Amino acid sequence: MTSQTLDPARERALLLTLAGIQFAHILDFMIMMPLGPILMRELGVGTHEFGLLVSAYSFTAAFAGVLAATFVDRFERKRLLLAMFGLFALATLACGLAPGYLTLLVARGTAGAFGGVLGSMVQTMVGDLIPFERRGRASGTIMSAFSISTVAGVPLSLYLANHFGWRFPFIFIAALSAGFLLLGWKMLPALRGHLPNATVSEAERAHPLAAMAAVLRDRNHLKALLFMALIMVSGFSVIPYITIYVTANVLIRQEDIPLIYLFGGCATFFTSRLVGRLADAYGKIRVYRAMALCSMVPLLVQTHLWPVPLWVMIFWSTVFFIFVPGRMVPAMAIVTSAVQPRLRGTFLSMNGAVQQLSSGTAAWLGGTMIAADASGRIVGYNQVGWLAVGATMVAMIFVGRIELHTGAPARPV
Repeated sequence: MTSQTLDPARERALLLTLAGIQFAHILDFMIMMPLGPILMRELGVGTHEFGLLVSAYSFTAAFAGVLAATFVDRFERKRLLLAMFGLFALATLACGLAPGYLTLLVARGTAGAFGGVLGSMVQTMVGDLIPFERRGRASGTIMSAFSISTVAGVPLSLYLANHFGWRFPFIFIAALSAGFLLLGWKMLPALRGHLPNATVSEAERAHPLAAMAAVLRDRNHLKALLFMALIMVSGFSVIPYITIYVTANVLIRQEDIPLIYLFGGCATFFTSRLVGRLADAYGKIRVYRAMALCSMVPLLVQTHLWPVPLWVMIFWSTVFFIFVPGRMVPAMAIVTSAVQPRLRGTFLSMNGAVQQLSSGTAAWLGGTMIAADASGRIVGYNQVGWLAVGATMVAMIFVGRIELHTGAPARPV
């Protein structure tokens, strides 16, 4: 690939556009968790059925990620990203129009099939266009989509759900996605530099599994995929059930749940970019380990809380938001830099599949470990917290085995 540095204004516009696409599909995934009590009540389902709604998105996203890995490096980046994004918007609209649990389950699975691929494709474009020395900061900008979704998207979606029904948040996300789709068509550059590949024979390129096989033959790629799986298990065994637990056990009112996301999102809006700058300045692995070590405290506190005042709940949930999702800023910079540049699209599609499969499995496992007792309280959540801490400790040790590449950025056209 020919190197060409983007000027600062164009790089900033590119990252903000990609962050907008990331915002839409992250909000679509995140909104299921605070909607938990509403969906369980309106659809007449329990914690296990709700866990399946969360997992359905992740499992189909994992399957789609594996499928995408067979062809993602054969197409121009921009057109493929926007095609997946458009189909995701239609599937999210179908969620809002679903008449009941089973149809919602199918619609969530369809949304996952398209939405789950988007995250890896966004990171692929970041890896193609942004040089290694600024990749941590770029990951922080992309991760700010998570912050904005918690600051504005989730509270607004919960307001719509509380006042107009659970379908309205999905309709809102579909409309928002349509706007970002138009913006992406105008702002994103075409990327074709990955298409010619002189190091791979014509016969290998003709086979759809050749790129996947090339990824899996590289031990460093396998280490990065396992590292990401551990992170997802440590987070998504806990995250889907936070709202259910705090309303049932911590006795926080459903109407106050938006405040938790508002304060947490405001904090991470600033800290995610700070963490990205620190990762570039002091080393991505070192900063990841520091964030992961700090994350173990809120993981345990969040899963062991008893009835406390709202301000105490907001304090600890904000700490949770800063460190648990915040680990992903240096982690994605590490994983994006672990891949051979010519295989970046295929690898990151497979990484997205690993993320979704791991998060879906973790959500399902967490759902099997907890239950509601006769009084409506959630039991077993403390064990989920210890599982998350154990996975975090293993990931902290394992990350040191990953080798980072510092290739030149691709040339936009």
